[in-house]
Amino acid sequence: MSEPTVLTHAQDCVGIITLNRPKALNALSGTMIEELLGALQRYDKDPTIGAIIITGNEKAFCAGADIKEQRELDFISAYNADYLQNLNDGIASIHKPIIGAINGYALGGGCELALMCDILYAGKDAVFGQPEIKLGTIPGAGGTQRLIRAVGKSLVLHNVHEGISKTAADQVCVQAMHMILTGENMTAQEAAAAGLVAKVFDVKDTVPRAVEYASRIAGFSTPVVAMAKEAVNAGKSEDLGLKAGLRFESRLYHATFGLADHAEGFEAFLQKRGPQWTHK
Repeated sequence: MSEPTVLTHAQDCVGIITLNRPKALNALSGTMIEELLGALQRYDKDPTIGAIIITGNEKAFCAGADIKEQRELDFISAYNADYLQNLNDGIASIHKPIIGAINGYALGGGCELALMCDILYAGKDAVFGQPEIKLGTIPGAGGTQRLIRAVGKSLVLHNVHEGISKTAADQVCVQAMHMILTGENMTAQEAAAAGLVAKVFDVKDTVPRAVEYASRIAGFSTPVVAMAKEAVNAGKSEDLGLKAGLRFESRLYHATFGLADHAEGFEAFLQKRGPQWTHK
C-alpha cells in the first residue's frame, strides 16, 4: 500500500494537513490534489474544527506541479480535463479559514496553492516564485490573477509617500509581472513587505505559531468567522465594486444579528465574562 500524500491530525480545534511527498519536494500530483481536497472537505464538515492549516516540511511547502505527470499532457487532454481547475474550485468551496504555514520552497503550483490560502505565515527561509516561464509555460492555477491581488500594496504606499505617480493598479501589476516574466523568486521578508505574508517566524516556529493563530480563530463563532471570510474575499474580487461590496458587507453584518452567538457576545461583554459560543 502506497504512503498517503497528505497527513492529517487535529490540535486545539485546528485541522492540520501536511503535504507528504518529501522526495518530490511535495510536488502536486493528481493523487495529492485529490487527497488534499478530501482532507479539506472533511475538516470543513467537522464541527470540532474551527480553522485549517496546510503545511509541508522545512525544505519545501510545495515545489510546484508534478512535472512527470504534466509532461504527459497535451492541449486537448489538459483542456478537456480542466487540469488544476479542481484544485481552484475545491479550495474556493471551503467555508472555514485556511492558513498556509510555509517553510522552504513555494514555487509554481506551490506558490499558487499558498495564494489560495486565506492567511499565510512563513518561516524566514521561505521562497515564493512563479518560475513557469523557465519551462515554456505560464502559471495555470491562479498565479497570474491572484498574485496581482496579493502583492504590491506596500510598494504602492511607498510610492505615494515618495511622490511617484503610478496608480495602485499599475504598481501591483508591475510587481506581479516582474515575478511572472522573469521567474525571479521572492524571499519571505520580501513577501511580507509586499503584503503576501502576514508574519515571518523562525523556521522551527512557523507551524506552532500558525497553530496558535489558527486556534485563536477557531475560538470564535464558526458562522461569524465564515461570514467575515466571505466578506473579505468578496472585497478582493473584482466582481464587486466598492459600493456593491459595502452593501454585501452590510447584509452579512445584519445577518449576524440573527445569530445566537451575536446575542451571547453582547451579553458576555456587558456582563464582563468570556462568551460561550454555540456556533448558531
